[in-house]
Amino acid sequence: MLKEPFEETVMFKVQAEEVNQAREILLTVYSALKQKGYNPINQIVGYLLSGDPAYITSHGNARSLIRRLERDELLEELVKNYLEK
Repeated sequence: MLKEPFEETVMFKVQAEEVNQAREILLTVYSALKQKGYNPINQIVGYLLSGDPAYITSHGNARSLIRRLERDELLEELVKNYLEK
């Protein structure tokens, strides 16, 4: 018997150290964007939606930092913090 695609839910887990790293990176990138006069929320959302690192300033090494993590790790940290508060 053939199973329908997407019949089962797939579990997604991120290591605790990756979540902590994601938080620190987001805070650093936010700060660098703010220092350069950008709207940090808009810029980070642009990056998360497009994957284009040009949304993130290179000031303070922010662009290199944010590219260390996958976008799904960053999104997980954002959703987690939003729902916990």
